[in-house]
Amino acid sequence: MVAQLETPAVDSPCSLPYAVEGLVQVFTCSHRSFFTNVMAQALRLAGQGTSVLLVQFLKGGLNQGHEHPVQLGQNLDWIRCNLPRCIDTPHLDEVETNSLQQLWQHTQKVVCEGKYALVVLDELSLAINFGLIPQEEVLAFLEKRPGHVDIILTGSEMPQSILDVADQITQVRRSHLL
Repeated sequence: MVAQLETPAVDSPCSLPYAVEGLVQVFTCSHRSFFTNVMAQALRLAGQGTSVLLVQFLKGGLNQGHEHPVQLGQNLDWIRCNLPRCIDTPHLDEVETNSLQQLWQHTQKVVCEGKYALVVLDELSLAINFGLIPQEEVLAFLEKRPGHVDIILTGSEMPQSILDVADQITQVRRSHLL
């Protein structure tokens, strides 16, 4: 679970006696039905006043590109590719590729600006495994993000190199009662 204290502004009279360091968390599962848990966490933190960005890389949503985020409350921005369909294959046309790349570039930009304290990158592992977002770019992004920003990455088959830099890994699994 992420608990993020709001980082005081540089000119703020309030200062903490220690730096609050953001975490990299990975939520992974063999099936794709665990997003509700991550969404509940993002909503809870946004409700407590934490600025949250939720990015769904493979979900489509007409008129829902990064220029038109859905705002859930005043602290949670939710963005998707501006596409009429969900991405379920590595074979994209030029418009789909451009939409995904614009979303990835926008995400990197706003995270580096420090606008959000928690950033959820949903199904990022699938985008990496499809070859749509280079793994090396993700690792560089995680390295250069502001120190106070928490990142949650989700998806099945998360690359080992990302698991290696994660502070916490949560593997969700199904259990069946007999």
